[in-house]
Amino acid sequence: MDFITLTKDNIESEHICCAFSDKKSTEGYKAKKQWLKKQLEDGYVFTKLNERAKVFIEYAPSEIAYLPINAPNYMVINCFWVSGKYKGSGYGKELLEKCIEDSKKKGKDGIVVLCGDKKRPYMSDKKFFLKHGFEKCDTAKPYFELLYLKLNSKDTVPKFLESARNAICEDNGGFKVYYSNQCPYMNYYIDLQSKIAQEQGYIYEKVLIDSKDKAIKNPSPFTIYSLFYKGEFITQEIGTPKKFQKIIEEVSN
Repeated sequence: MDFITLTKDNIESEHICCAFSDKKSTEGYKAKKQWLKKQLEDGYVFTKLNERAKVFIEYAPSEIAYLPINAPNYMVINCFWVSGKYKGSGYGKELLEKCIEDSKKKGKDGIVVLCGDKKRPYMSDKKFFLKHGFEKCDTAKPYFELLYLKLNSKDTVPKFLESARNAICEDNGGFKVYYSNQCPYMNYYIDLQSKIAQEQGYIYEKVLIDSKDKAIKNPSPFTIYSLFYKGEFITQEIGTPKKFQKIIEEVSN
């Protein structure tokens, strides 16, 4: 099967894989496309299988990536997904090889990816990358890991910025969520969480990460979605109403 790389000329007519058939993420889908348009102009890459499927990779030069790390002249894998019947068919390996080849052509020193200590929702699986030559180079609380693949002999090793290491933010007395339009599910679930929190008398503060400057100052490595309560990190997993209600019950005890 063929792969398609999004450009300013085809982004309107091409789907962006995740949530393309999910009606509840309509607004978030539009927001993601608008975000992508600007990112593509600055060197962001979105390559997908030419099917109506969730098989794609997104990566960008570290200079524009929404990731609080120090990794000059690296390529950053942002989102990487092979789902359903397409798993186990070699598409993940092929997409990664495309990223490696492109990074070499562009003279990058290496590639870096954010993972968890184990397989976690909405995060890349570190086992896949370790299998393909990546190594762990840094960690951040409570369970984030930074993996990298060197493409030359330089001694530069990516590191998390100090602001993102400790899983704490300013205490607002309630919930605070840091999020971006990198994922089309954000608007829908965050609005639901906000409503639930307010109905039960909890503060729910939204912080939209809409620039590289905000991203590198984020108190968590995961700039797609990070939920805090009274200044302490809770989760990077986008919560359904049921899951969020469980979190409320846990923090109230």
